[in-house]
Amino acid sequence: MNDRPASFPPPAEPLTADLDTATRRLMIALDALESAVERRREADRDEDELASRIQALGVDRSRLADELDGSLVKSRKLERVNREIAERLDGAIETIREVLGVGENGANDEDDDAGEDE
Repeated sequence: MNDRPASFPPPAEPLTADLDTATRRLMIALDALESAVERRREADRDEDELASRIQALGVDRSRLADELDGSLVKSRKLERVNREIAERLDGAIETIREVLGVGENGANDEDDDAGEDE
């Protein structure tokens, strides 16, 4: 028979082994959790950086759209002024031709008369 009373716990070695195994498993799980948290932090940083870049691109797009609108307005104004100047020049050329008496063929009537006198 057994000399020990029945109320004594079993030897400490199996408990220590179970405790060491559980501690190792806990450490592995904590390391895995820590790695997952770090990956999540990096993903959040990347996401924040991407959001910042998208916001900056949006600001640039708005600025460029405003500049384009301004350029279009300026271009239309220049086209209108160019047409007005061309019309004025055409009028001035016509007036000069009338004053000089130059016909459609570009010859001066006085030159024709001068040729006949000779």
